[in-house]
Amino acid sequence: MLTRTNDPDTGKAGTEPIPPRADSGRLEPMSIPPIVTDTVESYLALADAEAPGLIEGFYLEGSVALGDFRPEASDIDFVAVTAAPPDAVVLAALERVHTQLRQQQRRPFFDGTYLTWNDLTAGPAAAIGRPISLEGQLQAKSFAGQQTPVTWHTLAHHGVALRGPAIDDLDIWTDPAALATWQNTNLDRYWANGLSRAARLISKPGIGLLTDYGTVWTVTGISRLHYTIATGDITSKDGAGRHALHTFPDHWHRIINEALRIRRGDSRQPLYRNPLTRRRDILAFGNMAIANAHNIYDNQSAPEDVG
Repeated sequence: MLTRTNDPDTGKAGTEPIPPRADSGRLEPMSIPPIVTDTVESYLALADAEAPGLIEGFYLEGSVALGDFRPEASDIDFVAVTAAPPDAVVLAALERVHTQLRQQQRRPFFDGTYLTWNDLTAGPAAAIGRPISLEGQLQAKSFAGQQTPVTWHTLAHHGVALRGPAIDDLDIWTDPAALATWQNTNLDRYWANGLSRAARLISKPGIGLLTDYGTVWTVTGISRLHYTIATGDITSKDGAGRHALHTFPDHWHRIINEALRIRRGDSRQPLYRNPLTRRRDILAFGNMAIANAHNIYDNQSAPEDVG
């Protein structure tokens, strides 16, 4: 049975809508859901059988580490550490491992990156080209944009060790300025661009904002980046929603609470009867939050490591 080898300050957000409060966005103590434990145990057994000794370290990050894992919606995000970059033989073995694991269990997706111990210290720029798992399928080489400061910072400050040294015993690269810059750039490159395309209703992005998935993805996604730029830390989707409630005026709370209601699987009455009205508020909130985050980024001093 897997046991944690460290005790990071991470947590699970509550399941009831809550009013704004001073600690919104912060995380509380967490536990690993059984489906995550079972999946990781299966993966490590397969990996050890295919390539004994290959996986020297195994760490959870993402929604599990941030205490906001939802089996019906979340992925299992990991960092696997090897002594050296995988060669062709090892990549073939990992391909078999991921294929077998996917055959055993399609969802949640088992997504992550394969790094060396040196990569942990060097940071994301040194890891471009390392293998990743995307929607449970092995991709032999990652490209720029798939190895990001978010992974390193989440691992350093919230990661859960299931094999190998404890997080506190590792020298994991962090750079608060690089993290803030990455998030600030991503607000335009991904989110503002997406909102611009979604403004046209008769389009795939436009129709996407009529869905529950689009509501949660957009409201909490942009709020997560806002949180990082404002605080220097990483938070979950639920934590981002609570941060938004605490940060933005009351007239934005309806769309924020709607996103939290859906995220939490709350079966109570939706806050919107008309999906077009909800879509309008998503677009308005997203554009407002992006502009506000840019303003914070442009006017703040160099961020400090949350440590």
